[in-house]
Amino acid sequence: MARGSGARRAGVRAWQHPFLNVFRHFKVDEWKRSAKEGDVATVTDKTLKCTVYRVRGSVSAGNYIQLPKTSTQSLGLTGRYLYVLFRPLPPKHFVIHLDVSTEDSQVIRVSLSNLFKEFKSTVTWLQFPFICEAGTSKKDLAGVPPTGARWTCLQLDLHDILLVYLNRRYGHLKGVRLCANLLVRSLYTSDLCFDPAVTATEARRAKLPVTPMPREMAFPVSKGESWHDRYIHIRKPTQDSVSPMVQMFGPTASCRIPSAPRPLPEVSLFCEHSEISSVGGPSGQSQEPSAWEQATDKHATGSSIHVSAHELAVVPVAPEDVALHESFLPDPILRLKGVIGFGGHSTKWALWTKDGAAVVYPCHAVIVVLNIESREQRFFLGHTEKVSALALDGSSSLLASAQARPPSMLRLWDFQTGGCLSLFRSPVHTICSLSFSDSGALLCGTGKDRHGRTRRVSRGGRVSCWGPARLTLTYPCRMVSCGQGSVRLWRLRHGGLRSCPVDLGEYHALEFTDLAFGQDQDGCTLYVCGRSGHILEVDYQRMAVRHARRLLPTQTPSGPPPQKQTFSLGPGIAISSLSVSQTMCAVGSEDGYLRLWPLDFSSVLLEAEHEGPISSVRISPDGLRVLSTTSLGHLGFLDVLSREYHVLVRSHTAPVLALATKCSQEQLATVSQDHTVRVWDLVTLQQLYDFTSPDEAPCTIAFHPTQPTFFCGFSGGAVRSFSLEAAEVLEEHRCHRGAVIGLAASPDGSLLFSSCSQGTLAQYHCAATRCRLLRVAANVVCQDAHPSPSALAVSRDSYLLAFVGPSKYTVTIMDTASLDKLLQVDVSALGLASSRLNSAVAVCFGPAPPSHLLVSMSSNVVVVLDATSGRTVRELSSIHPAACPSLALSGDGRFLLTAADRAIKVWDYLTRASPGCQMYIGHSEPVQAVAFTPNQQQLLSVGDAIFLWDILVPPESVQGSPGGPPTCEAGTFCVSDDERPSEESHGPKGLRQASASAVLLKEADGATDGAWGAVVDSWGLGVPPHPRGQPNAQSTRRTRARPATYPDSYKPFTACCKASPLAKSVSFPPAGGEWLRLKAVVGYSGNGRANVVWRPDTGFFAYACGCLVVVEDLHSGAQQHWLGHPEEISTLALSHDAQVLASASGRSSTASHCQICIWDVSGGSCRQLVSHHDTAVRALAFSPDDGLLVTLGDYGDCTLALWSMSSCELLSSTRLPEPVHGVAFNPWHTGELACVGQGAVTLWLLQRHGADISLQVHRERIPEEVGVGELTSLCYGATPLLYCGSSTGQVCVWDTHASRCFLAWEADDGEIGVLLCSGAQLVSGSSTRRLRLWAVGAVPELRRKGSGAGSSSVFMERELTLDGAIVGAVFHDSMDMGVVGTAAGTLWYVSWAEGTSTRLVSGHSSKVNEVVFSPSESYCATCGDDGSVRVWSLVSMELVIQFQVLNQSCLCLAWSPPSCGRPDQQQVVAGYSDGTLRVFSISRTSMDLKMRPCAAALTAIAFSADGQTILSGDKDGLVAVSRPCTGMTLRVLSDHRGAPISAIQTTSKEYGDFGVEGTDLWLAVSGDQRVSVWASDWLRDRCELVDWLSFPAPALMEVVETIPLPFFAVSLSLSPGARLVAVGFAEHVLRLVDCASGATQDFAGHVDSVQLCRFTPSARLLFTAAHNEILVWEVTSH
Repeated sequence: MARGSGARRAGVRAWQHPFLNVFRHFKVDEWKRSAKEGDVATVTDKTLKCTVYRVRGSVSAGNYIQLPKTSTQSLGLTGRYLYVLFRPLPPKHFVIHLDVSTEDSQVIRVSLSNLFKEFKSTVTWLQFPFICEAGTSKKDLAGVPPTGARWTCLQLDLHDILLVYLNRRYGHLKGVRLCANLLVRSLYTSDLCFDPAVTATEARRAKLPVTPMPREMAFPVSKGESWHDRYIHIRKPTQDSVSPMVQMFGPTASCRIPSAPRPLPEVSLFCEHSEISSVGGPSGQSQEPSAWEQATDKHATGSSIHVSAHELAVVPVAPEDVALHESFLPDPILRLKGVIGFGGHSTKWALWTKDGAAVVYPCHAVIVVLNIESREQRFFLGHTEKVSALALDGSSSLLASAQARPPSMLRLWDFQTGGCLSLFRSPVHTICSLSFSDSGALLCGTGKDRHGRTRRVSRGGRVSCWGPARLTLTYPCRMVSCGQGSVRLWRLRHGGLRSCPVDLGEYHALEFTDLAFGQDQDGCTLYVCGRSGHILEVDYQRMAVRHARRLLPTQTPSGPPPQKQTFSLGPGIAISSLSVSQTMCAVGSEDGYLRLWPLDFSSVLLEAEHEGPISSVRISPDGLRVLSTTSLGHLGFLDVLSREYHVLVRSHTAPVLALATKCSQEQLATVSQDHTVRVWDLVTLQQLYDFTSPDEAPCTIAFHPTQPTFFCGFSGGAVRSFSLEAAEVLEEHRCHRGAVIGLAASPDGSLLFSSCSQGTLAQYHCAATRCRLLRVAANVVCQDAHPSPSALAVSRDSYLLAFVGPSKYTVTIMDTASLDKLLQVDVSALGLASSRLNSAVAVCFGPAPPSHLLVSMSSNVVVVLDATSGRTVRELSSIHPAACPSLALSGDGRFLLTAADRAIKVWDYLTRASPGCQMYIGHSEPVQAVAFTPNQQQLLSVGDAIFLWDILVPPESVQGSPGGPPTCEAGTFCVSDDERPSEESHGPKGLRQASASAVLLKEADGATDGAWGAVVDSWGLGVPPHPRGQPNAQSTRRTRARPATYPDSYKPFTACCKASPLAKSVSFPPAGGEWLRLKAVVGYSGNGRANVVWRPDTGFFAYACGCLVVVEDLHSGAQQHWLGHPEEISTLALSHDAQVLASASGRSSTASHCQICIWDVSGGSCRQLVSHHDTAVRALAFSPDDGLLVTLGDYGDCTLALWSMSSCELLSSTRLPEPVHGVAFNPWHTGELACVGQGAVTLWLLQRHGADISLQVHRERIPEEVGVGELTSLCYGATPLLYCGSSTGQVCVWDTHASRCFLAWEADDGEIGVLLCSGAQLVSGSSTRRLRLWAVGAVPELRRKGSGAGSSSVFMERELTLDGAIVGAVFHDSMDMGVVGTAAGTLWYVSWAEGTSTRLVSGHSSKVNEVVFSPSESYCATCGDDGSVRVWSLVSMELVIQFQVLNQSCLCLAWSPPSCGRPDQQQVVAGYSDGTLRVFSISRTSMDLKMRPCAAALTAIAFSADGQTILSGDKDGLVAVSRPCTGMTLRVLSDHRGAPISAIQTTSKEYGDFGVEGTDLWLAVSGDQRVSVWASDWLRDRCELVDWLSFPAPALMEVVETIPLPFFAVSLSLSPGARLVAVGFAEHVLRLVDCASGATQDFAGHVDSVQLCRFTPSARLLFTAAHNEILVWEVTSH
């Protein structure tokens, strides 16, 4: 029996062979080399009739047997198999822990228990659930053993477990812990695979090919009884055959590794389903038929080959899954049309056919014949691995090919028909070279044996040789080979090979690379080339060198490229290949040049430069063309007569990761691991463009649907847009911190979405030439995902976005425009075929209607979900043996395309009951992506190469879906006459009711007389007055007219995307009985717009922070907090008399409309809540008399509403056809207001008719000579002037009486978002962070000059640059002072007189990661993803110090303890995402130290108890011990390797408290639910592990109390004294728990997940953080 690495180790340690009784060897009964804990005793078992060990107890972790005695020791057992003879004790659980060491000394814990409900794995831990016997209900698969649990022989293949699940190599068994409750007889290790049910006598008698169980290990069986009736045998990983009654633990590995090599059968691109047999095994999985061993060869015909099921088993495609489905017609439905690629295993094989009309070359596992004139391809299909060698006989009738990977298989083909004549295994492992004799009667090959030595084979002869082999033309039984330092001649005689070396003389030390026979008359000349640049001319009859020449580089004195080459002495150019004709010699060298020489090598005839080193050259039979290949995957030929070079094939040199197709053109774009992005022509299969990124690899790609651009995501987190016209990078965005794993553009071309491995989702506006970032949402997408073309999916109507996240067990559907979460589906229980949780792998939208989402699951099924309700519509099972990472649906929904590993399947998707499928293989590596071409007549698959398949019955062209709602053009909406309730909607929000009455509109241009008109349907439906909440009886139903493109402006409100929805029902404490009182809010919502108000005469100052309105006294700093919104506040407005404040927020997940609060300023109470807009409110404005309030919806709502402030009722509502960016009342005319938007100014005139109000509208387009495309801000000046800012930085001035624009000037370089005017001064704020003061006193005079007025009289008085884009501003009437808000989350006090800006309110601009407190509780420090460390005064909550690190995130923070030194020497240490830590001095406000203890991001940090040592943990699980006084890292602990360190805590303990030496006790917590406890004495450089705590079954711990929680907790803080516990939830709720009484209170105030809770040391204050907002709560007495 052949054995692996474990057997080789056993040969060294013979004492472990053939098996080892672990209990006996380590003398468990003496307990000197082993340990026991709890209730462990020896008892006599009646079944086995021997003494066994009983381990029992209520807590498994407290009752166990452990070998060896301490964790620092090791068993050192190298046996591959571990046999555990045990019996579970009902009705308790049991746990078995194995610590296994890999070859690289990494310790892996393998745990088996009936306590586990599902399989779990990390890089350092495997958890297998123990599943009960067959016949138990599915819900009881994991749990307590049955009453009659039997003795079990558990056989663990440790080698395969590590290899299959972790891709690691087994080293030895380090330790074992057997935890209650079980009986155990003993443990055994061996390199032999025993069969416990067979005795030695039975094996000898029946001559069974098995190894019987030794008598010492065997269970007793009475005569006449069956072993399987009394006992159970479990093997992990499972074998092909399993006994009927078996206990199993899952999961089963998807790829089984055979114990011995098997014959490699014929495989093809198509499987004939009728020949597949399926045998149902006891585990419910089909077994491979025995015919595997008897695979026969089938002949290839055309582009498809039909083979039986067992032949497909050589690739990772299980035959049993195909047997569950019938095929459908036509059969086959796919035909391989073209392949883009060259090489794979080697790039040196490319051959001419005899007539020189075609070229033969390998493309991974496919052999391609390419006609050089028509560029048509035909294929030789059958290899299952990469082709390593090719040979074509002289008559072009026979083709020989060999495939890589041992054992190497050879195929002999009929070159004309494409049929495979013979298939046989090579005597050597890997064939490197093949050569036919001229007659074709002999085939010679060289290759490597199992020891890596090169061998030569011909007719079974075998000798040692190196390099390629060629057969002579004159003597068919003679061969020549060359290699390192030798040229040898071989002769085949009597079935054996004999060789003789050529006398090379002084050239005996050269390395020869290729050889060729001369075509002279005597036929005795042999040319040999070498890596040193030598070309030897050898007379092989005399076996002597005639001439030796050397290729040398020469260049002109100025030096550019070589102009001609000479043969002389000196350093030569490495020659890789040569080819000889009757008149010339072609030489290919590693400098990239193909050179043609005469046979006397007197001068260069012709040369051609290539892009990379040349691999091979071949002269055509007629001598007029020279074929060349390069190591970069290029294939082409040089036409000698025309002196032109023609490229035949270009290819990627590494696996292709993703693809994208261009809808309007037949173009394909691909990205590869070779760091290139390539664009191909699908008609000619030629490369059009090539983009290279040497620093970071491209991961994903997407074409713009309408523009000649494409987008690419990279491993470094960058998203770049490329122009195909200019062949350059247009834009680069770096909003991601991890590799970009998903990229998708909406079909209408307006939006682009990207996601990264850190869970971030980004939204871009891509309707314009330049792509612009709109939103970034953190922790939204699954972080466990890998780059995939199916990671993000956009519906075909561009309304819905789907992805896997925030965990792999959920699928989320969002609105593409607002990123509002519409649906979140828990898929963990969908399609569940085993006891482990199901997870989603890929998503894909189907054609609408109906709106379906296809989800590929880890359980090898595809679940079809209703995208509206989330219910399961249908399920396709047994899709592939492994999870399917890529799927695509044809445009008409007829065919579903799936890919996993190397197989592609086409499904008859329309057939709901047992849909048929056809499977195709041909790729030699896993298929990374599949897609249909834009014309739906072909499909593409990429992996090792690019395959283009013809669909023999192409899907029908996509037409309008019957029965669907009418489509709406951009900028318009449709009105349906159907009065019945409708379940269909054009947008995800459904239909809204509006009044049937509509008014008319007359649109005027700049040349008209400015007549007013009424509103018509193209502008919306006017809403007459009606009681709130009671629409008119007569109504029409209309679809949501969503704009086709996102507005090209930074002005719209962009709410922070929440990872979790708001809690639907929360009980808050009664007034006066609260345990917490909100004391202060730290931060300002920089993503809001116009969300700060200030009245200098009254001193009223308010701003928005999250969902709170913060009213602050600018003198004392005291705050009031108005809570009334469930979501983030978008904008504020203060009435002119400063008595009423209006605030608006976005729509919550529990409401149908967004909320507007009307506040009483004097009392601080909410007077009224109103709602009307669907998505968000962009702007609010009071009329001059404060009698009216106008509200403007954002681009997703496009509604203008007018409210009465006396009754808070809706007076009128108008639907706008396009986004509007701003609205303002005319301060000089109560009945006039203006709006600005895309290309026009709209003036509204309000006319009262008693209690009714009607609107007349007048729209003026911007004159073309002004050149402004989009207006983004406005303000009124002196009557009748209206100032408007544009997205391009211009300010336009309008005469509202004459309805004309008469003046414009360049006010800024970026978009102007804020305009304020008072008297003769104008303030502008822009996206460039600039605030400017303009003198506009001459503008009224310029109005008289009309549109010809110049802007020279307008000049800038002052300018200030702040820390972010200007999002809000309010100034005194004199314009000399004001308050300005920026997108960086800062409020500034601006004084134009002094030219200064003073920070009023500041906060983090991104997520807050940690809060720490000084020992004296005078200060606190915070850190965030914005890279800042901020120190605050706890008394006033004012910012004292800020340390800023650019382009890094600060992830963890610690304050030095009081024992560190004097109070004036306090320090803060911070850990950053680049692995560095920085020590900041608080007193000196400087950085004292910067060091990099870890290469990965630091996730936890702490000071030792004495403050002289810093412990830091990173995301890879390493803990570094550093000394700040020396700046050195003392040691790095790798016990948690593979799981991020989430927390480190230290405390001071007396010497020897835990039986080990140390003055500090500290613990480290990692993400794999493990806690390590350490004792250390850093002054003595001592650090020892005390114990491991594993959850959910911790050792040495007892659950004292369980506190029920309404939601999953995301943060926790225990107050000093353990009286109160603060718990933060993802549902925006904070809960305070009294540990003594168990009473709880809930508090609201956050707008996102409460990710951080921290009590101060005195427990007087509680800090909570949600994203970037920090709330400070005062803990009141209760």
